[in-house]
Amino acid sequence: MPFFDVCGLVPRPLQMTVVTTALDGTTVTTVYEQRLARLIAHEIDRLDGLLYLNRPRPAVDPIPVEQYRQTSRAWVHDS
Repeated sequence: MPFFDVCGLVPRPLQMTVVTTALDGTTVTTVYEQRLARLIAHEIDRLDGLLYLNRPRPAVDPIPVEQYRQTSRAWVHDS
């Protein structure tokens, strides 16, 4: 469930390997990197019922969206 009134940086992997089973029963292994790895990790968290508020960076509080918008800077993800 997204929260539209706050934003926050969440640590996510820059590479991940996902093993899935195709409809015919074969195993498929896919390696994701960089932004796509972060996106896949985000979606896996959603499937597991985890919100970004469950995975904050240490000692970093969520930022109200209006406060963040006033900075005129895009999010920077360093890890």
